[in-house]
Amino acid sequence: MEHTYFVTGIGTEVGKTIVSAILTEALEADYWKPIQAGDLDNSDSHKVERLVSNKKTVFHKNSFALKTPMSPHAAAEIDGVKITSKKIKPPKTKNNLVIEGAGGLLVPISDKETIADLIQPEDRIILVSRHYLGSINHTLLTIEALKARGLNCFGIIFSGEENKSTETIIEKMSGVPILGRIEQEPYFDQNVVKEYAEIFKEKLK
Repeated sequence: MEHTYFVTGIGTEVGKTIVSAILTEALEADYWKPIQAGDLDNSDSHKVERLVSNKKTVFHKNSFALKTPMSPHAAAEIDGVKITSKKIKPPKTKNNLVIEGAGGLLVPISDKETIADLIQPEDRIILVSRHYLGSINHTLLTIEALKARGLNCFGIIFSGEENKSTETIIEKMSGVPILGRIEQEPYFDQNVVKEYAEIFKEKLK
């Protein structure tokens, strides 16, 4: 049975792209970033492509590739395009699919819709959380926002420096399974990603 995994974060720069690469490698899944804003020469798709070494993964084209590194709604306005969830059609594939969102769950894609509107009820939502002052609040708020939309969080992945008390309280209060953690590695390359992929393979079944 093939699944779609939607990777979202509690904010920006929390490790979504690394997590997406590891999940893509673990599942030998296809990868798709619906909206890329800014960094078009070194986009998240490029980064994941460099980190994934299996031969099965197909990298699907962004639905929107925007020039400015801003919230999608603002970047789209500058580029003179209108983003709607209807225009963002998941690629057709018989493989598992990893979808990487942009920023956090309620990042606007227009003045009516957010990243949350791109998530389908059957998607397995992976929430990436990273410890900082306020991250407990941001993690629990994201889970509440998913619940309010009738969406279930499949699991949380922590990234960066370990903070036991933060991770324990999030697990207790959210009731969401913790899939594991990705350490603050000195660097990520194909080998490091492959090692993590082995660890996560079991947890994704």
